Amino acid sequence: MKASFSPYLNALAPDMRELVERLGAHFDYVSVLCTDSVGFRLSVSRSAKSVSGTNMTTERGNVVRVCRDGQYSEFAFNELPGSVEALAEEIRSQLGRQLEVLKQSGVRAYETGVLPDEPLELFVEKETGRLPEREDMKTLVERFTALSDRGMELVPRALDCEITASSTHISKMFLSKNRFLRQSYVYTEGVCAAYGPNDEGEIRYPYKGVSGCGGPEILDGLDAALESLPKTMEELISAGKIEPGEYEIITDPEISGLIAHEAFGHGVEMDMFVKNRALGADYLGKRVGSELCTMHEGALCDESVTAYVFDDEGVLAGDVIEIDRGILKTGICDALSALRLGVEPTGNGKRENFAHKAYTRMTNTIFDSGPHSLEEMIASVQYGYLLCGEQSGMEDPKHWGIQCIVDRGYEIKDGVLTGKVVSPVVMTGYVPDLLGNISMASTDREVMGNGGCGKGHKEWVKVADGGPYLKTKARLG
Repeated sequence: MKASFSPYLNALAPDMRELVERLGAHFDYVSVLCTDSVGFRLSVSRSAKSVSGTNMTTERGNVVRVCRDGQYSEFAFNELPGSVEALAEEIRSQLGRQLEVLKQSGVRAYETGVLPDEPLELFVEKETGRLPEREDMKTLVERFTALSDRGMELVPRALDCEITASSTHISKMFLSKNRFLRQSYVYTEGVCAAYGPNDEGEIRYPYKGVSGCGGPEILDGLDAALESLPKTMEELISAGKIEPGEYEIITDPEISGLIAHEAFGHGVEMDMFVKNRALGADYLGKRVGSELCTMHEGALCDESVTAYVFDDEGVLAGDVIEIDRGILKTGICDALSALRLGVEPTGNGKRENFAHKAYTRMTNTIFDSGPHSLEEMIASVQYGYLLCGEQSGMEDPKHWGIQCIVDRGYEIKDGVLTGKVVSPVVMTGYVPDLLGNISMASTDREVMGNGGCGKGHKEWVKVADGGPYLKTKARLG
């Protein structure tokens, strides 16, 4: 079935067209982004149940962007307050006062050219199995309760087993003088996790997630995900500590995605180039990885949780090759930063919600596959670890340092998995060294879309990342 576009936004379209026309008489550029996204968030465990009609991406509201004399301003509102004429006058008045304050204070603002506005009309309703707003929450709670109970049976040490899920039906409409874009799609994600102590009383928490561009039918995959928890729990309970040092490592697709996101994802968000806060700006056209290192970024790269058709600035989604066989080709860019840098926007201008600023943000960040099998990769390791399971990560785009916390590492000696497990594992290093040491990549590839990403400590948006198994070297501790 089609993810039907919001009737509310369709009804709002004539008024927004009029608003753009009225403001166009006073500003060099005018656009409006209108959003109507509905969904749910659900959490069920032995100790608690929670159902909510809001989650990370549910919202309803509008944001106007205007430009005059090289200065951009924005005005956000939830509902149409009275007439379009009154709203246009309020926007003119408020933004005019802001510009006057800047003028009187002597602040030297960054002047930016007028955004291009090529004619385009687009209407896309993506396919979905079910719609979150039609989901029977009572039935879903009962099903998740049964899953949680099943998890408690499967994992004897578990103190609790939590099943969480969210699903959002997103409708967005972008209007300018020459553009009328509409899109509607659904994304869904779910996680099952168990919590239990090891012999020392330290809590261990194996987890497994599912996600994708589609409806709550994606949550059917949680049954199979739950079956992986007992083995992982036993491994974490018996896990020892790693001896710090540099090792040969093989990263599973989840850790490969974490590296892609942290190592070069944030490092080539080009709004940081404008502010001279990213070392990547100095390495465009230069080698930053091995011949086996190719990395894509864009909403078109995968049908994941971020598979939109156009971004929050009305730029069509793309598939950008950031690294091509080890050479840094380009970064990703929102529309305003692109103007300031003299490059083309890549469809990566994203807002946390309609009332937040648009920044350059990642969508799908993915390493390309290679020619090797996992068995070949393990056999090639003299001494090292197969790293699996993401906990967290961070990077310093200005100096290319990276730190990732990995759930567990499986010891490899003389090309054989020994059965020894270590947990947790902290992986650190200098990004070009980490990517430059990639010597093997598997033929398969996975993309994960559970969770979100902040810009610094705020501005949370949905992202996805992944890749194949990769063999490289890193410092572990």
